[in-house]
Amino acid sequence: MCGFIVIEGEFDSTLTSSSLGPFKNLYNKLTHRGPDDHKVVPFKKGVIGFHRLAIMDLSPQGAQPFKSNDSLLVCNGEIYNYPALKKECTTHKFLSGSDCEVLLPLYEMLGIEKMVKKLDAEYALVIWDAKKEKLLAARDPMGIRPLFYGKTKEGGMCFASEVKALHDICKEIAPFPPGHYYDGDKFISYLDLSHVEKFHGDNMARVLKGINSRLRSAVDKRLQSDAEIGFLLSGGLDSSLVCALAQKGSKKPIRTFSIGMTDDAIDSKYAKDVADYIGANHTNVSMTVEDVIAALRDVIYHLETWDITTVRASIGMYLVCKYIGEKTNIKVLLSGEVSDELFGYKYTDFAPSASEFQNEAAKRIHELYIYDVLRADRCISAHSLEARVPFSDQDFVQYVMAIDPQMKMNTYKMGKFLLREAFNAADGEEKLLPDHILWRDKAAFSDAVGHSMVDELKSFADKKYTDDDVKNAHKKYPYKTPFTKESLMYREIFEEFYPGRAELIKDFWMPNQTWEGCNVTDPSARVLSNYGASGK
Repeated sequence: MCGFIVIEGEFDSTLTSSSLGPFKNLYNKLTHRGPDDHKVVPFKKGVIGFHRLAIMDLSPQGAQPFKSNDSLLVCNGEIYNYPALKKECTTHKFLSGSDCEVLLPLYEMLGIEKMVKKLDAEYALVIWDAKKEKLLAARDPMGIRPLFYGKTKEGGMCFASEVKALHDICKEIAPFPPGHYYDGDKFISYLDLSHVEKFHGDNMARVLKGINSRLRSAVDKRLQSDAEIGFLLSGGLDSSLVCALAQKGSKKPIRTFSIGMTDDAIDSKYAKDVADYIGANHTNVSMTVEDVIAALRDVIYHLETWDITTVRASIGMYLVCKYIGEKTNIKVLLSGEVSDELFGYKYTDFAPSASEFQNEAAKRIHELYIYDVLRADRCISAHSLEARVPFSDQDFVQYVMAIDPQMKMNTYKMGKFLLREAFNAADGEEKLLPDHILWRDKAAFSDAVGHSMVDELKSFADKKYTDDDVKNAHKKYPYKTPFTKESLMYREIFEEFYPGRAELIKDFWMPNQTWEGCNVTDPSARVLSNYGASGK
């Protein structure tokens, strides 16, 4: 994960990374995203600051910003089809092996709309076009890489990888919409992965084959790296599939990591089962109640959210990434996010119709960048690591979203049946995963690290606040008012760091409360009547 800030305005033309002036405090708030190189480059109408996490081409030639004819580009991303794109830029002399170097010549050749439509990538980028003297920007369709924008009090446009870099200079800040580009004047949608024009009509056999082949491809392309790669392995279906597919393509044991509470971790034993089965080099990290409480403020600072589910699910992820950042040389982590949005949560078992199931999937895909994707990015980047998310692959998402939703509903007495069945066939001489993993019921990550974690967070909040504090919370927080002591605790910490920024998050993540069986007051799947064997 790299990090950048771009500000349009008047700056000293001699500004450098060692003489930052008023830019220093803003720029330094993103240092954790890129510890390998730091650059500050003024341009005619502003300044760019970039922190590099070197992944492709670890040499100085891969450093950003990239420059061409006085135009500049910064990108936090991975361009998976960069070899093919380089071949199209026949007149450009490439100086590095960086995947992102292809972007500026591609832009100069095609313009921003045609450029972004060619990318198979997870990215957030900003371009200073010296010829047109304007800033342009774009973000990947799933919003895997973060990007925010705002305006200074003088009216200058600003972009940054995280809110914290813009908070002090912008009155209003908003997330850059995924699947959009900014042409210097307006935001334009170039791809909405939540929208399906027409279902493709594949039968069951073709669907299973399509899911299998596309996920294999999605994992394979995300193994491109000149830096060491690791894997987050919870022991659940999604991360287990990612790890198993990666191990199939590796000549040596991959490195996998899980985390759980010291006393009642649910998933840790399953993670070890998976690692042993596929032959991975596995590490389980233990966390205590004290670790959880001690990390809470740092987690919310990095997350930039007050959402209950996001905070809960981030604590374990934050702590396991902290261990990886401190104890290993790994720089890239593959994880299993986005599968739930495509194939269903526990609560989508209650979807009253196929069309409602599809609408809910579209809603979750559309909002993903402020929930699970936000969690993965911030927890990982806080420790100078990069996240890659195979289930977010554009081809994979478009294919799965276009499957007849009747096939995706849980009419099989097992959630995510299509994904499980797609990998149920023998892979060579043995199955990709053992049956007790492949057909294990889902457990929510915030519960699976140990039910005691959420219970202890609630207990901690219970000691800090009274029932009257919750009852009167609307007076202090009229927008998305906290409704429990736990949610009030998260909101108060958030407001300490980011006062007045609550509207960055659309709402509390909750099951669809209009559906029968889903009218619950806690976002955990543990409270649903169909939780059954989940988390055991």
